[in-house]
Amino acid sequence: MEIFRNWWVRLTAVLGTAALTVFVPAVAWASSGPGEMVVEAARRRTRGAFGLWGLICCLIVVGVIVAVLVFVMRNRRSGGKG
Repeated sequence: MEIFRNWWVRLTAVLGTAALTVFVPAVAWASSGPGEMVVEAARRRTRGAFGLWGLICCLIVVGVIVAVLVFVMRNRRSGGKG
């Protein structure tokens, strides 16, 4: 059960850091003068612009991050042999 707790703590830390790294500067930028104009332009734009390609790109990025984490954790467990 300890191994699940360790993974949960690590995953929470990584996701929390990633969210803060992306969202805090974005919110600060959007609250400034030029940022408000960009936000308004984005609201007027048609919905669904993200589309299928954006979803595929997002899934690829998440997959790469997970693969890197798994690789690092396996290397760490094996003591860096090989």
